[in-house]
Amino acid sequence: MDIVSYFDSPQNLYHKKYAAARAFLYEKKSAQDVAKKYGYTKATIYSIARDFKELFVKKKLDDYLFSKVQLGRPEKASAIQIKDKIISLRKHYLSVEEIKENLDAQGDKVSETFIYNSIKSAGFARLPKRNKLVKTDIHSNIKIEAPMTEMLKGDCELFNSSNVGLLCFLPLIKTYGVDNLIINSSYPETKTIPKINSILSFVALKLSNIKRYSKDDLWCMDRGLGLFAGLNVLPKTTWFSSYSHRITRDMNISFLREMNKLWQKNGLLSDTAAYSGPNRSVIPIQID
Repeated sequence: MDIVSYFDSPQNLYHKKYAAARAFLYEKKSAQDVAKKYGYTKATIYSIARDFKELFVKKKLDDYLFSKVQLGRPEKASAIQIKDKIISLRKHYLSVEEIKENLDAQGDKVSETFIYNSIKSAGFARLPKRNKLVKTDIHSNIKIEAPMTEMLKGDCELFNSSNVGLLCFLPLIKTYGVDNLIINSSYPETKTIPKINSILSFVALKLSNIKRYSKDDLWCMDRGLGLFAGLNVLPKTTWFSSYSHRITRDMNISFLREMNKLWQKNGLLSDTAAYSGPNRSVIPIQID
């Protein structure tokens, strides 16, 4: 392209609008001729002329003419905020999968590819391999406001979880009627969480091998644990503590008796024994 063609056939959006406005306002060409030359409609030429006059009066015409063209769709504010969350979590040495779990729990639905690209564009290197203890220590130092626990609404949704394996126990619980035993038990319930969901919350933590409830609230960010209990996420530490104080020994004994009957009915109860005394003699235990 030579210099004459550059002025006569502008490629840049702002340059094109300037050429059209100049031809219409300065050279006094008709709107129809200008529209035909630059590929606009007559109405667009009038709009361009109007905008140029307004910018000229406001003394913003130079800023407009020499603006850099932003290719593609402008990035939404929500996407920028999510990227900030991703970078913040990565600074705590969380993997792509762990970041995805945290964002899912907060209702920020983005793909692992989006997370990976955000991390890569920010210049972060790959994480070294870490054992479970190191991961637990890392998570315990992250302070993220977990969502409020509520009953699942049955909506179809996708999320990541590190504890999907425990969902395999749900068919067993249903097949043997353990869920009905919990519903008919004397265990307490709250206004927002029924007893079945409450007890399954404890079971979820046991199956996921979380031993110290009071250390942190890591489970509040895993949707898979919540799904096991029929909740969006499991409750926080304070809920587990207060609920535990409401359970009495009689409640547990009563429930164990019903469980004992259930195992006997299905032929799953073997000889139950306990060791006692210095010679470790076997003392049979029977629950009526």
